[in-house]
This record gives sequence, C-alpha cells and structure tokens, in this order.
Amino acid sequence: MSKVLVLYYSSYGHIETMAEAVAEGARSTGATVDIKRIPETVPQDVAEAAHFKLDQNAPVAAIAELADYDAIIVGTPTRFGRIASQTAAFLDQAGGLWMRGALVGKVGGAFTSTGTQHGGQEVTLFSVITNLLHFGMVIVGLPYSFAGQMTLDEVVGGSPYGATTIAGTQGQRQPSAIDLDGARHQGELVAQTANKLFG
Repeated sequence: MSKVLVLYYSSYGHIETMAEAVAEGARSTGATVDIKRIPETVPQDVAEAAHFKLDQNAPVAAIAELADYDAIIVGTPTRFGRIASQTAAFLDQAGGLWMRGALVGKVGGAFTSTGTQHGGQEVTLFSVITNLLHFGMVIVGLPYSFAGQMTLDEVVGGSPYGATTIAGTQGQRQPSAIDLDGARHQGELVAQTANKLFG
C-alpha cells in the first residue's frame, strides 16, 4: 500500500480538524498515513495574543521528508484569496526537490477553509494545486461522487477542486459533518489513486 502525508497549516484548528478527517479517509484504503504540520512563522507572543491554537498534536514537517511519500495532501487556510504565508514559505523551500524531480508522478491534493462562503476557497485550492503541478504531481480533487457538496439544505464547503470548510469571520463555525465527510472522501480518493500507482 502507499504512504500518504497529510500536510497542513492551521492557525485556529479548523484545518487541523479537516486534516484528521482527510487522514481518516486515506487510512480506510489501507494506506500508511502521517499527519504533519507546517511550521509557524509568527512570533510566539503575537500568536498567543491572536489566540492561535498552539497545542496541535501533529509533529512539524521538514521539506526533505516530502520525497518519502507517494501522496501529499496539503491543507491551508485562505489569506485574502490565496494560501497562508506560512504555507507559501514552507513550499518555497522545496526548490531542491523540484530540481531533482523528487515529487514527479506522486499524487497530490488540496483542502482549505475561509471565513465566508465566498472568501476565496477555489482560488486558494488552485494556489496549492499550482505548486503541486510545478512539482510534477498528479492531482486528485473532490469530484461530485461526493454529493454532499451539492446540498441546499445548509451552508457547506466543498468544491470539485478539494474539500473545504467555512470557519466564520471570527472562527466561530467548526467543520460540519458534511465538510468532514468531504475531507474523508478526498483522502480516500487520493490514497486509492496512490495505491494503484505505488501499492
């Protein structure tokens, strides 16, 4: 079976929760799954003052580790319609992997959160996907085989480009059951694809 990395950055815990659901879906295929987080770049005192969630269980990832995985699913919150600066700073360190073609042919995916329904989810997903395509990765999104993203009964995240959630402008909304189901579905599809290619 394949080896999958769920790599995420989360300021307030919403993406952390989504990452756990993505990993759950990937594990359901028999894949070996690790959850690692992107290092925080905000000074400790600033992060504390902003009430960042600093007690996250996942170990901090290192760029060199990315080459050890068959699939990498990247989660990041949206910042003004693009990826968070912490995520960008981390991926910007992958030039050596890019030069060696170390990620070519591996499977990739993206998931995100925004404060509002129309806060740039799809642009953020494409920001991540653009990085992954430059690395030569094969992209798996969240197709409409996950019908939950089409519901009109409640406000939900979800996009054919990746799983999403809506956090609220004050972070007051946690990922819904449908959002988490979408994350699990995407994790499962990414791992299934990697299992076919590398299993």
